[in-house]
Amino acid sequence: MPRKGEVKKREGLPDPKYGDKQVAKFINTVMTRGKKSVAEGIFYRALDLVGSRTKEDSLAIFKRAVENTKPAVEVRSRRVGGATYQVPVEVRPQRRLSLSMRWLVQSASAREGKSMEEKLAAELIDAAQSRGGAIKKKEDTHRMAEANRAFAHYRW
Repeated sequence: MPRKGEVKKREGLPDPKYGDKQVAKFINTVMTRGKKSVAEGIFYRALDLVGSRTKEDSLAIFKRAVENTKPAVEVRSRRVGGATYQVPVEVRPQRRLSLSMRWLVQSASAREGKSMEEKLAAELIDAAQSRGGAIKKKEDTHRMAEANRAFAHYRW
C-alpha cells in the first residue's frame, strides 16, 4: 500500500479496429511473450470466423460471451485458529472481467483444434450460448462457493 494516497487505475487505449477498451484488454489476455500483433491477428481472425459461422455481429457475440462467463462469487482461503476455510466472497467488477477473459482464453487453448483462431472462435460461440469450458469453470466456482456457504461468517 502506498504511503502517499491512492494509486489511480490507469486506463488502457482502445483497440485500433473496433475502438473498444474491452477488446483491447482481451487482446492483452490472448497475448503471450509480448507479441501483441500476433495476438491481435488471432483475435480479429477469430471474430471473423465467429461472424461467418453465426451470421450475427461478432462483437456482440464476444460481449455476450464475456458477460456469460463473469463469476458472481468465488472462494478465498481464510485461516482461522489453525484451520483453513474456503470462504465465499463476492467478486469485484474488475476481477470479474479479468477472470472471465482469462477463462475464455484458457479453455480455448485447451480445446482440440487446428489453430488458436478456430479454437477461440468456437469457445466464444459456445460461451455466448452458455456452454463450453469457460462456462463450466464459472459454474464450478459458483458451486464451490455454494458448498462453502456455511463459512460465509468468516468473511473479512
